[in-house]
Amino acid sequence: MSKDDTEKPAAGSAASRRAVLKGLVGVPVVAGLGISAAAKQMYENNADNRSNNLNIEASTPPLAGPLDGEPIRLGIVGYGIRGKQLMRALGFAHQSWIDEMEESARTRGDTRLEHFLGQASLNVEIRGVCDVFEVNAQMAIEAGTTSDKNKGKNSPKRYRHYLELIDSPDIDAVVIATPDHWHAPMATAALNAGKHVYVEKPLAHNFTELYKLAESEKRSGKVLQVGHQHRQTQSFLTAQDVIRKNVLGHISLIQANTNRNSDNGAWQYPIHSEANPQTIDWEQFLGPNNEKIAFDKERFFRWRKWWAYGSGISGDLLTHDYDRINCVVGLGIPSSVIASGGIYTHRDGREVPDVFQALLEFPKFESGASQQPGKEQGMAFVYSATLGNQYSRETLIMGHDGTMELGKRLIVKADANSTRYKDWLESGQVDPEVPLYAYNPGSKRVDGYTSPTAKYFADKGLLYTYRNGKRLDSTHLHMWEWLSCIRHGGTTSCGIQAGFEEAIPALMATYSYRTGQKIEFDHATNWLKTNKSMAEIDEILVAPNTDLARSNISLEG
Repeated sequence: MSKDDTEKPAAGSAASRRAVLKGLVGVPVVAGLGISAAAKQMYENNADNRSNNLNIEASTPPLAGPLDGEPIRLGIVGYGIRGKQLMRALGFAHQSWIDEMEESARTRGDTRLEHFLGQASLNVEIRGVCDVFEVNAQMAIEAGTTSDKNKGKNSPKRYRHYLELIDSPDIDAVVIATPDHWHAPMATAALNAGKHVYVEKPLAHNFTELYKLAESEKRSGKVLQVGHQHRQTQSFLTAQDVIRKNVLGHISLIQANTNRNSDNGAWQYPIHSEANPQTIDWEQFLGPNNEKIAFDKERFFRWRKWWAYGSGISGDLLTHDYDRINCVVGLGIPSSVIASGGIYTHRDGREVPDVFQALLEFPKFESGASQQPGKEQGMAFVYSATLGNQYSRETLIMGHDGTMELGKRLIVKADANSTRYKDWLESGQVDPEVPLYAYNPGSKRVDGYTSPTAKYFADKGLLYTYRNGKRLDSTHLHMWEWLSCIRHGGTTSCGIQAGFEEAIPALMATYSYRTGQKIEFDHATNWLKTNKSMAEIDEILVAPNTDLARSNISLEG
């Protein structure tokens, strides 16, 4: 790492605040709001006063610890869409992707290859790969093959079954990027085998697997990181300080949204031309807990559309937004969830809804107040999703004193009836239509990410972040943190507790949608308020829609 990458003004110093204000908050943000010249001038004249009063820290934290020593030996399970992205975040790209990015850079100014080549080395070796599709497995081997003048050539070993990879003494840690129904079983097996684990979200596909995984993690002493990479995004780290400083006052409503309108965004992924029963281990894909059905290429490549393998909008997309807010506000687990929706835009045989709404309630939530004690308590989290329209709706955290828009950038506006900012509002130092505080470290363009789905992730702060003006892959930083904790100890930013708090609300939302009932959680017992057994609930979560429609599964109790 260069000197320029590490040195910065001390956090909280006047120089730091001025740099943030002038470099990130100033005219570019205000100029785009269509406000008057007089309002712009007032905003700029009072900038230092606001900055000193709010005292929000936007200086970047240091990168995770050093990665020196012997390479950590990794096993990769799953080399599909996300698996390829995780391998690149680790520093291993397939030549076909490099060729594609070189062409895209020449013709469209795409900077993805440039940023990939500029990543720091994480000092790892890919020692094993496992994928049930032969084509993916071979590509993973090719991507993970390296040559070193001192150590010679390292080519990852192909494992036919994930348990063989996990049990191998040549593997120190496992990266899991499989369909949802395999996340928790594989992570649990890896922890039980003494391996460190990086596992994609959602953490679990049902309640039984989640609680088993939590127990295994507790016993293992190994490092687990859940793949919510936005925890490395600077706007979210800055937002945490906004909450710590009680800039918003008591938060009573949070609004988060998913908006997509493309086949890819609706999980209509391409079906590979070489897919057939000879190239895909269909039995291993299904797993031990799923009904044995005939080989189906669509179910294999578009697995998110079926309850048996995917988790619908709740597990795929609500989990992103829930953890984004949880890492900022500290929600924990809601007291109740009620969800609804349906298949309204993609009648293609799918089981999971493409329009989905969920209301999560926190009646005892408190975030600090500017009014008399005891007046403000409780909060609702409203999640709204459609896969039939991509109009961008902001993530909003709404408090008595202000509202925060949260994504790859951050904007705070004072509320017109704020108690904390009453004097500023009355004197004209603050206008509710003009940002009280803003953070936007990068430009608005998406650097070659031209698909609507990719732009969706970028706008939510899920693709990249900035460190001292340098753009970095958030997933790269998230894996760096995990690897550093493996080497030196410490706690990952998204360990088992954060993963548990992401998984429970998502499972509650799915259960509510499938039963049409309000689902309550008992914080005293750490379990749902229900007379049903965990096994009975899990059966409802994964049952085909036809089974529920025929009432083969009782919804009473």
